[in-house]
Parts: sequence; structure tokens; C-alpha cells
Amino acid sequence: MSYRGDVSPGGAPDVRDLDDLTITKVSVGPMENNAYLVRCRTTGDQVLIDAANEAPRLLELAGETGLSHVITTHRHMDHWVALEEVVAATGAISLAHTADADGLPIDSETLVDGDTVRVGGCALEVIHLVGHTPGSIALLYSDPAGIPHLFTGDSLFPGGPGKTTDPAHFDSIMNDLETKIFGRLPDETWFYPGHGRDSTLGVERPSLQEWRARGW
Repeated sequence: MSYRGDVSPGGAPDVRDLDDLTITKVSVGPMENNAYLVRCRTTGDQVLIDAANEAPRLLELAGETGLSHVITTHRHMDHWVALEEVVAATGAISLAHTADADGLPIDSETLVDGDTVRVGGCALEVIHLVGHTPGSIALLYSDPAGIPHLFTGDSLFPGGPGKTTDPAHFDSIMNDLETKIFGRLPDETWFYPGHGRDSTLGVERPSLQEWRARGW
């Protein structure tokens, strides 16, 4: 597999071709946010996950095909700096969880746990993970021909959960990760976080109790 998911600001995107879906990862902005363009290989429909920064670069990535939707994984500003410009240029529909949508700079249609966002003939399932923000979501692509692929925003990184501000929020994010992610999906599930490198659930699973014990 040539895809490694190792990208840097100003550097080239990394592209992963699955049977039905192409995933393009790029790093943008001063906080080195990851943005993901997912494209149905049959219909050409494209969805952007987190219009984080550098709108011209994201628009160039989308190309003439444009975008049907832009999904924001959570309301923190570093994940939506380019949202207004990208939506204005493409006519894409902005989507976010109902608990975070009012924190975005433009009107957005809302999502809840279990919703599905179509990408042509493919589907992304919305998984609500409370803790980093009230409306943080992950997006699951259950590839019928291979391993699951999970876009986790800032809720899960290699090495631990996303940042939380108090013990209650930490317990919430850990409970959701353990039940909705690690308790449901297999070790080979590849996940794509909001910053930095990717990982798999199998690599991270042995550390769950360590994360609980350290409290962050």
C-alpha cells in the first residue's frame, strides 16, 4: 500500500484508492489541520471533511467536479476557517452535528448519531462522540470490499482521545470511544484524525486502560 497518511503543511496530498472510494488527505493552516476529500469512484461525487484552512488549496483539490457537501467534525475554529469560502465557491451543503452547528460561521444542515451522508454510491455513517465538544462526530465508511475507514476529527488520535476540559467530559469521550468505536469496530479499522498521522484501532486498543488511568 503506497498510502501512508503522512502529510505536512504546503506539502503534497496523500491519496488512497479503495475499490469504490478515493480518500485524499491534505494538511492545511498554522495548526496543521487535516482535511479529507472523499470521492465516489463511480459517480464522481465529492465530499470534503473539515474545510479547515487555505480555501484556495482546498478548492484546487476539489477541482471542476466541485463538492456536494462539506462536513465539519466539530465546532472549533481551526476546523472551519475555510468553510464559508469553500461553500460559497462550490454551492456545497454545510453539515455538522446539531449540538455544534450553531458554532459555525454559516447556516448548516444538522446531523445526529446514526445519520448517513451519501457520497455518490458510498455512505458515511455519523457517530456522535461527546467530550471534545458537545457535537463532535466521527464518520465511518464501511468498505464492502475491505477494512472500515473512520474519520475521527479531534475525538481520537494515535496515543489517546481528544482534549477535554474536565473529568466529566473525559469520562464521556472515553465511554463513547470504548462503546461506539473500539467496542464495535475491528482492529484493522484505519482511522484518520483531525491533525497528524493516521493509525488503526488495533494499534491503539491495548492503551485504552492506560488512557483511562492517566485521565487525558
